[in-house]
Amino acid sequence: MSELKRTPLFPEYELLGAKVVDFGGWEMPVQFTGIKQEHEATRTKAGLFDVSHMGEVTVKGPKSEEFLQKVTTNDVSKLKPGRAHYTFFCYKDGGTVDDLLIYKLADEDYLLVINAGNTDKDFDWLVENNDYSAEELELKNVSAEWVQLALQGPIAEEVLQTMTDEDLSEIKFFGFKENVKFKGIEQPAIVSRTGYTGEDGFEVYLPAAGGRDLWKAILEAGKDKGVLPVGLGARDSLRFEAGLPLYGQELSKDITPIEAGLKFAVKVDKDSDFNGKEVLKDQVENGTARKLVGIEMIDKGIPRTDYPVFVGDEEIGFVTTGTQSPTLGKNIGNVLIKTEYAQIGQEVEIQVRKKKLKAVVAKTPFYKR
Repeated sequence: MSELKRTPLFPEYELLGAKVVDFGGWEMPVQFTGIKQEHEATRTKAGLFDVSHMGEVTVKGPKSEEFLQKVTTNDVSKLKPGRAHYTFFCYKDGGTVDDLLIYKLADEDYLLVINAGNTDKDFDWLVENNDYSAEELELKNVSAEWVQLALQGPIAEEVLQTMTDEDLSEIKFFGFKENVKFKGIEQPAIVSRTGYTGEDGFEVYLPAAGGRDLWKAILEAGKDKGVLPVGLGARDSLRFEAGLPLYGQELSKDITPIEAGLKFAVKVDKDSDFNGKEVLKDQVENGTARKLVGIEMIDKGIPRTDYPVFVGDEEIGFVTTGTQSPTLGKNIGNVLIKTEYAQIGQEVEIQVRKKKLKAVVAKTPFYKR
């Protein structure tokens, strides 16, 4: 078995008593003090996440916009420097290679943030789809050069603002600032108002050497305000309640962004052709045979990933994510099912081991701040 990768912050996990697990080939903390406590802290105060396992790719050169228009579904021509957007890489059949963020640093200079477990696959896919010369386009996998921390929650701005003279209130949702200096940290950072929890907050990109110092400084600044370090367990329950997809569950090579209900990031009317455009355009205009919807359990039980979903004797789909919601105190899930059964209020059954348990299609997102 190949050795698990570690982020530069790994030594901090041990100091904080984290429970670590294998996550997509990375040794990552699933929890520090407990999933429910970390979830609650993020919803009510703020949580600090190490997301340095995420991949970063730079795309530079005179053909960078043209290239990104061909390989992503959103409209890159609308991005201005200092702004980011959410988008997809797709296969020709409309299936999802990955979901990602694109940051426009300047004209001809972009930073792509991709999923940890997909980093090598995504980079190879970008290289395969690149027909330009080295002078026209430069692609670089710079993942090892960065750490990424996320401070998420209602007091995220208040805490982070104590550490910098930069006015963080000027950063609007999906906006960012470069060269932000934090007190006592040598390396300048990119600070963006983005996140994966459904709360207000920031993602901070910093050269790897400064990662541990910044992590410790944020925890120190938030110590008396209830800021906690947060692991992958609460990260998953937070993103799920807020209706944010996870690659490999709500999205995959077999699930298109349209089936997953993410049409807002697929611009089928933009001039550029992109992978899967025809299939996705057809799905936008004519609908899909399957649809991702939320469910709430009626019977006692938790719907887990890949459990089959039934109406009567007909198997109509499967669970993509399910959990007991810490915020709502209910057992809820996402299911990808036949569209004719996807109306709110539709009763379905989830096969949980040998039993079929009743559930009902419910409105999503389950949580909105």
